[in-house]
Amino acid sequence: MSRIGKRPVVIPKGVEVKVDAGVITFKSGNKQQVVDTKENVLVALEEGSLVFSKKSDTKEDRAFWGTYRALAQNAVTGLTQGFKKDLEINGVGYRAAVNGKILNLQLGFSHDINFPIPEGLEISVEKNVISVKGADKHQVGQVASEIRSFRPPEPYKGKGVKYVAERILRKAGKTSKK
Repeated sequence: MSRIGKRPVVIPKGVEVKVDAGVITFKSGNKQQVVDTKENVLVALEEGSLVFSKKSDTKEDRAFWGTYRALAQNAVTGLTQGFKKDLEINGVGYRAAVNGKILNLQLGFSHDINFPIPEGLEISVEKNVISVKGADKHQVGQVASEIRSFRPPEPYKGKGVKYVAERILRKAGKTSKK
């Protein structure tokens, strides 16, 4: 039984919620998030909170119950606080800069990488740290992953783009014969 699905999603002040045929729309100011449950769970708006319940007791319905509750909670958190991922660039001559709606990366290739910043996200660069901020948790994680994939950290010197909290397992280099 889902322990996550049992808990209601508390709707803070300033966030409007509308439930219509399995589609939950969250709105705060000019931002909007939509969670489509595809009518796999029952959703009820009760006293300032969303309550999820499963349609039947099958394994699939129990999984949907917790998943859609978590997606709704992420939408509320994204509209109130937002999500943030930080990436760190390590390497001699590796740089990043934001030019308008383009993230310019210099990662040791013969050419610069120009990454277009998607709508709804804010990317900033402070020294060697790239910060990706936004209201959609999935989009923030996906963009951070794409930026990291341009030059993943290598295990010998640790050069590349890594998450700030990521720990790189280092390997010993070659040893010479004596």
